[in-house]
Formats: sequence, C-alpha cells, structure tokens
Amino acid sequence: MPAQTSSAPVTLHGYRYSVYLRIVRIVLAEKGMAYDDVEIDPFAEEISQAYLAMNPFGRVPTLDHNGFILYETAAIARYIDDRFDGPPLQPVEPHMRARMVQIISIIDSYGYWPMVRQVFSQCVFHPHVGESVDQAEIKHGLETSSRVLAALEALVEPEEFLVGGHPSLADWHLAPMIDYFTSFNLP
Repeated sequence: MPAQTSSAPVTLHGYRYSVYLRIVRIVLAEKGMAYDDVEIDPFAEEISQAYLAMNPFGRVPTLDHNGFILYETAAIARYIDDRFDGPPLQPVEPHMRARMVQIISIIDSYGYWPMVRQVFSQCVFHPHVGESVDQAEIKHGLETSSRVLAALEALVEPEEFLVGGHPSLADWHLAPMIDYFTSFNLP
C-alpha cells in the first residue's frame, strides 16, 4: 500500500465480501492511502459490543481515523476525498456534483438489492456456501436491475466516466456492484 498522507492512522472495519467495503477500499487506493483492516461479519449472530459502540447498526464499513469514527459508505468516501491528498473524486461544478450524488443514491436505493442481494447472492454466494438458490429471487432481481441500469444509462454523460469526464465517487460506488452483478452464471 502507498504511504498515508496523514500522520493519523486509518482503520477500516468491514466484511471481505461487502461491496460497500470494496467501495471504500477503492477510494482509499485512489487517494494512495494505507490503512489497517479489521474483519467484521455483519451477518454474525452476535456482533461485538465494541463494534456496536462505533456503529450502532452493526453494518459495514466503519472508518476510524485517529479516533474519528464514521460509518455509512457515502459519508466515508466523501470524508476521505475531502480530508486526504490525491486526485479529487468529486466534481467541483454544482450540477455535476448533484448528478454524482444522484447516481450514488440510485445505486444504493435501487441497485444494491437486486444486483447484489438477489442476483449475485443467489447465483454465486449461496452456491459457494452450500445454500439453496431461489430462482424467483434471481428473476425479480434481473428485472429490477434492468430498470436500474436503464435509469443510470439515461443520466450518465457519453464519456468514459459517469460524471465530469474523470473518475468520481459515483464510478467507484457503482464498480463493485457491477463487478458482482456480472460475475454470475445463471443456474
């Protein structure tokens, strides 16, 4: 990992399979940040009280930057971009920044569940851990994903990146979900 640009240590608590952890890792990599990993399984029957003291919802990821605790991926990503040196990952222009926020919101509100929890989890993760596959969930996930991807396509610029002509937090937010979504073979 590249050297940290801050004198304070960064610790990232997350679940290795989480797209949200992957988003924050990408943002840290784009900024050239070193960090420590702490594995947290948000699906475990019991989550430690120490972790729940940092994130009362028991979800991942959670960032600890020298005692400043922050959870929620979009907040973490913006904090990292604003706080640390490296290429800017948010457009400066208000309309482009608003479009970036809109795309991230669409991904979180409408894309995550069908693309990751319904399609990827049913087609890849469930078989990997020996669980049964629900074909109806896959079908519903594919239908909903189609609408989400069409809505996103209508919003993005005809350039290499989603907004502003260079990588933004929107790109790094969508990338892990698309990676999971496209990694399946229908059973």
